[in-house]
Amino acid sequence: MARSLFRLGGEACGWGCTAAWCRAPVAPACRLAPTGDAGKPRLVASRRAEDLPVSQTGAGRDRATANHAVAHGPAVRGWCPDAWRPMAAGDGLIVRVKPRLGRLSADDMGALCEAAIAHGNGLIDMTRRANLQIRGVRDESWRPLLDRLLDLGLVDRDARREGARMMMIAPDWREGDDSHRIASQLLDRLDELPDLPGKMGFVIDAGVAPVLSDEAGDFRIERARDAGLILRAEGRAQGMPVDRGGEVDALLALARWFVESDGPRAGRMARHDAFLPDWATGTAEAASPRPRLTPGAWHGGMAYGLPFGRIDARHLLDVPAMRLTPWRMLLAEGQLPGLSADAVDPLLHVEACPGAPACPQASVETRDLARRLAPHVAGRLHVSGCAKGCACSMLADVVLTGRDGRYDLAFHARAGSAPVRPDLSATDLLAHFGAC
Repeated sequence: MARSLFRLGGEACGWGCTAAWCRAPVAPACRLAPTGDAGKPRLVASRRAEDLPVSQTGAGRDRATANHAVAHGPAVRGWCPDAWRPMAAGDGLIVRVKPRLGRLSADDMGALCEAAIAHGNGLIDMTRRANLQIRGVRDESWRPLLDRLLDLGLVDRDARREGARMMMIAPDWREGDDSHRIASQLLDRLDELPDLPGKMGFVIDAGVAPVLSDEAGDFRIERARDAGLILRAEGRAQGMPVDRGGEVDALLALARWFVESDGPRAGRMARHDAFLPDWATGTAEAASPRPRLTPGAWHGGMAYGLPFGRIDARHLLDVPAMRLTPWRMLLAEGQLPGLSADAVDPLLHVEACPGAPACPQASVETRDLARRLAPHVAGRLHVSGCAKGCACSMLADVVLTGRDGRYDLAFHARAGSAPVRPDLSATDLLAHFGAC
């Protein structure tokens, strides 16, 4: 009989775990706890461890990128897809929709889902920027889909302005509050923005306390410790106070400074090492963040988790108005039968990109493995098809990164981090976590 990989009574596990702590060649990062199903131990984390439109060259360029990935590894793009610039994937084109203020009315949600079924494969993904992606769009279906989205008012008729709508707003905003007011003003003044690198974005997080502190954004309007508002550049711990009504003026000025100070060469604000201008330098700190929303009741209705951020469009054809979040959740302005509002659902603690074959840059399957491992892993699990880590840029307790058709295992790490154990098969991992 094959020897178990699990530690029993002080025995070292097959991958170097002795006593309670892992002896793998990284900072101590894992321990085994006898709390899994059927008495099997679970691995838990130690807190000690530290393009262009399809009509011409867009899809072709993206497919060339995909071919490059097969030969040389994953390539990081310098832009994000939208409805005018779809991105080629293994299952067709990805068309991203960025609803105004992160909200879709009931009618708009139904119409968008009908379009996803008619012109795509019927699958919709939520993104880490609180947008929606229609998947599986055929080349010949892209233009009819775009026309429908334009008619619905879900996409700007100006492609440049659509590309500039890289904004995330605290999803639980209320009509007329500071987040709603500032985000609305910024959307109305997009034409005043300079040409920024494709991945740059804005965060409007002006509720009673920040809720988007862990989400990426280059220029942020946040609630301050003194209850005022601050403008903070990403990568800077402190920000400058801004007067009520002047927030967007200050934000636009900071964006212009970024371009004028050669920021596009760095690509993102956090990588731009120029000193901020005196007028943008401040010592104000953001208020302590509040916990992000979880499945269950919120002030406007019910929050529902979507495993892996994916849903069949047919499930959303007849629903109430929806808010989008960067946490793979929908905030329904009412009730939505059939979706999970269970905050302890193991799948809601798992991040997994589409993986192979849906993504040409991935070398491994991700979501089936993630589903099988989820009940056996305590803490947050991240299964990434490649080293880019598109599903999650933050530390996860257990990380599996695809590489050349196999998986690298790391703990309290990010995708692509140095592995504790490289070159594993799915069978190896299922056995180790007791998921066989």
